[in-house]
Parts: sequence; C-alpha cells; structure tokens
Amino acid sequence: MALIEFLNHIPIVSLIALILCTTTSTARIFTTKNCDFPAIFNFGASNADTGGLAAAFRAPPWPYGQTYFHRSTGRYSDGRIILDFIAQNFGLPYLSPYLNSLGSNFTHGASFATFGSTIRIPNSVMPYGRFSPFSLSIQFIQFRDFILKTKIIRDQGGVLATLIPKEDYFSKALYTFDIGQNDLTSGFFGNATIQEVIVTIPDIVNKFIGIIKNIYYLGARSFWIHNTGPIGCLSLILANFPSTIKDSYGCAKEYNEVSQYFNSKLKEALNQLRKDLPLATIIYVDIYSAKYSLFQNPKKYGFEFPHVTCCGYGGKYNYDDHALCGQTININGTKKVVGSCKNPSTRVIWDGTHYTEAANKIIFDQISSGVLTDPPISLNLVCHKKFT
Repeated sequence: MALIEFLNHIPIVSLIALILCTTTSTARIFTTKNCDFPAIFNFGASNADTGGLAAAFRAPPWPYGQTYFHRSTGRYSDGRIILDFIAQNFGLPYLSPYLNSLGSNFTHGASFATFGSTIRIPNSVMPYGRFSPFSLSIQFIQFRDFILKTKIIRDQGGVLATLIPKEDYFSKALYTFDIGQNDLTSGFFGNATIQEVIVTIPDIVNKFIGIIKNIYYLGARSFWIHNTGPIGCLSLILANFPSTIKDSYGCAKEYNEVSQYFNSKLKEALNQLRKDLPLATIIYVDIYSAKYSLFQNPKKYGFEFPHVTCCGYGGKYNYDDHALCGQTININGTKKVVGSCKNPSTRVIWDGTHYTEAANKIIFDQISSGVLTDPPISLNLVCHKKFT
C-alpha cells in the first residue's frame, strides 16, 4: 500500500499517534495504551531458537550461554537472543521450545523455531545432513496440533491445564517469524551459483506466505515478520568464500545482494498479503538494516573487529568449519576446546553465524522503535494497528 493511501485510511487520532511514535520513545509512551500481548508464538530458525533443536538432539556446548544464562540453553548465542528481548519487553517469560518435554511452561506461548530450519523442505536433514528436519511447514503442523492438544488438556483440567495458553490467547497473541537465511545458504554451500540461488527466491517467499496464511486461518491476527540479515557480513561466508568482492564495510557484496533481493520479494509479498487478509496486522521488520549498521559503524555501538568471530578458531575471521565454537580440536597433538573471546560484549558475531547478546540487544532496540518497520509502528503499539 502506498504511503499516501496508507495515511488516508488512518483516523486523525491514530495518525497523530503514529507521527508521535516515530519520533521519540518518550512520545510513544503517552500516545496510546501499549499492547498487552498475553502470549507469543514464534517460528523460525537458529536466530529465534530457544532450545528446540537442543531438545530434539543435543544442546550446543559451553561456552554457549555463558554471558546471561551461564549455561547452554540451546540458544545460539552467548546469552539472550532477539526473541528474548521481545518477550521481556511485554513482561512475558522467555519462551519454552515446543519440542522440550521437560520443565516447559506454555502458558504465555511457545517457540517452534529450530537451528537449521528452512522455509522449503530441505533435501538433507540432521543428524546426517546440514539442516533441521523441522522446516517451517513442519512447525506449522506442530502449532496446529498444539492448539488441538491444548483444548483437550484444558477440558481435562488439572495441573497440566495451568501450563498451557488460555483459549483466547491464540487470537490475542503476537506471532513472530525469523527464517529464510538457511534457504539461501543451502544454495551457497550446495555449489549453486549466486544467480541460481536468486532464481529460487520467489518460490521460497511464496511458501513463506502460504504458511503465514495458514496460521492466520487458525486465528492469528498480529504478525511481526523479520526479513533476513546481511549474510555477506557473516564470518561463515567471509571465511568460506575468501575471493568474493567486499563492499566498503568488509562484507561480501554479492551475498548481501541475495539477502536484499529476498527481502524485497518478501516485502512485496507482505504488502499484497495485507490486502488479502484485511483483519490482520502484518509488520515487515527490516532486521537487515539493523544488523548491517553494526558493520557500518561498529565503534558507535562499542564493538571492535565486527567480522571476527568471538567463539571460534583459525584464520583472519577466527572461524573454521572444522573448529566450531565449543568443539574439541587437535592442535599439534594437543587437545583444545574452542573457546570464546575475553569480552563477548565487544563483538558482533558470536560463532561465525549468530550474533552476541550485546549485538542482539542493539538490534532489538532498533527494530522495536518502529524506525525500521513497514508500516512504521513501534513494537509496543502493533496491536493497535488495523488495516482496512
């Protein structure tokens, strides 16, 4: 929807609130009542995984989790991820992964995301392949079954009924998505050319939109959808494709262009989806720009060596596929555990692919303000936005 058309559909009171909410955080507090989402249901890959793959297979080793949780929780960071800050923002507990059967409390939602998840069903899955068996379509099936099972448990009553969402939470919840990066990297590491990967993007986006629609039909109404980050800035790409052309900030230019193309197609598709689903609130979140800013001006945010992995070993970027974070490696006959840098808070990249808690917090602060969303609305006011 064009900006003028969009503004013409907003009542004058809401328009004033929108203008105020995009200026300062102080103004946002007083414009209208903040959202009170009772639950969050999250879908995605490792950037949004709170322990799903760890429950299915095994948790990433120490020093994952060292900064905040002081143990490995299955998150792919030294501490909290962006989803944790979103939950914290609404005063909700950190989300339990759907796959975790021990000690989970789903009262305020669940995370269906797992490390290695893709939008399209992958050709090769763990434990022998590279990608998660829980693709986005499988996550949807799990969510659909979750709704049905919670109704059965609710009807039965007892202690288990106190650990699941209330029936109306499903329509009142915030639905978050962070997925797509693995669909692109699967091509890069499957010997596909840049152009061959680009050709697959429309189909990937169409499948993404199809899943969002299916979740909408189950009652979801508020959607917070991340685009994909600057893949070409990751140590994973820079170390594996050393001859690629770099931009002025040291990132692999062509690989970032693939991310940008994916994002443009996703944004375009979500614009259409708003017209198709007029009762839904659909927010496109430009996480690419938030992440890229950390490489453009790292000193502004207190970072150094932005492309150098904190927890890794070897080479210019402190990254090697055969010496990953927490693994035990052999160096000249001596066993060594791949550990972290002295101060993860000064680094952007944690393990070559994922971000540190410090970086995740800055990214969250940027995207939650509404400056990098389409339409431009702060996270706290998403529930008030209606498209007609």
